[in-house]
Amino acid sequence: MDMGYSSMDIRLRAMEPEDLDTLYKIENDMALWDVGMTNVPYSRYALHNYMSGVSNDIYADRQVRLIIERKDGVVVGMVDLVNFDPRHKRAEIGIVIEKRYRRQGYASMTLSCMAEYSKSILHLHQLYVIVDASNVASVSLFKKMGYTATSYLKEWLYDGSNYHDAVLMQVFF
Repeated sequence: MDMGYSSMDIRLRAMEPEDLDTLYKIENDMALWDVGMTNVPYSRYALHNYMSGVSNDIYADRQVRLIIERKDGVVVGMVDLVNFDPRHKRAEIGIVIEKRYRRQGYASMTLSCMAEYSKSILHLHQLYVIVDASNVASVSLFKKMGYTATSYLKEWLYDGSNYHDAVLMQVFF
C-alpha cells in the first residue's frame, strides 16, 4: 500500500510480509536499542505475529509503522508514529535509516513526508522526538526539519552502563 506521500526519491508504504527480514534486522540491531524502547531481541515469530496483528490504522493501533522505500524498490529504513494521542493531536516520531543509506537525504525526505501526512491527513498539532543529546547528527537533522529543542531531559536514556541526557524536540503545524 502506497501511503500517497512521497518525494521524488522515496515512498512510504505499509509493511508487507516480505519486510520481515528488514524488521528483524532493525529490531535486533543492538546499536539502536540505546535510542529506542527495546532492550531484548525479537524472534522472527514474534515479529511475524506483530506484522499480522497491526491494522495500520493509527486510531486502532495508536501507532503506525511505514517502510521507507526508494523509487527503485530498495528499502532504506522505517519510520514510526507512536504514542499517538488523538485528543491532544500529537505523536512521537521515530526513524531508522539503514547504515549504508545514511547521509543521502532519505531521513530529511521521510520527515518532510511524515510532516505533511501528520498535518494534512491526521490533522495533528505536533510531532515530537526524544533524542540523545550527544547524537549530533540526529539533533541537527531534526533542527534542519523545523523541530525546536524545548526540554532538556537529564539522565533520560540508559545504555546498560551509563545514563545519557536527552533533548525533547517538537514541531508544530
